[in-house]
Amino acid sequence: MLSRPLVTVLSVVAVASMVAGCASRSSTERENRGLFGGLLGSGPRATAPDAGIGVNTFLWRASLDTLSFMPLDQIDPFGGVIITDWYANPEAPEERFKATVYVLDSRLRADALSVQIFRQARNPDTGDWTDVAVDQGTRVQVENAILTRARQMRISQLPGS
Repeated sequence: MLSRPLVTVLSVVAVASMVAGCASRSSTERENRGLFGGLLGSGPRATAPDAGIGVNTFLWRASLDTLSFMPLDQIDPFGGVIITDWYANPEAPEERFKATVYVLDSRLRADALSVQIFRQARNPDTGDWTDVAVDQGTRVQVENAILTRARQMRISQLPGS
């Protein structure tokens, strides 16, 4: 069994070693690390250009802008997924639409975007919703609207714009 003075000395040495190890970091590094070493979004890692969402910012924001009239069901900015809830146009309440957008890349490219549109129509006899085919032109129009908006956002960020 260790004597009490020896335990005290060992404790002091252990604490001094830990403090000395912390002192080896620069004061700027210690200040910028934030809570849990920057894992929760503070410090230099959060301000780095690659930090934030894992997909192209312009495509992400343009997708949200383009689909802003539809209620959002789920969004994942890190995975690049936007899923809307069903939306029925007040002028055509017997049909409703839902959209899923995938932003697949961090670059602003047409192939970094995938849009799926779903459509349902109400059965006049039962009132139940049934799936109906969506014209591929509708999907292409939504993709083009998102890409156009993303390009507008990108151009507005260029110097001299």
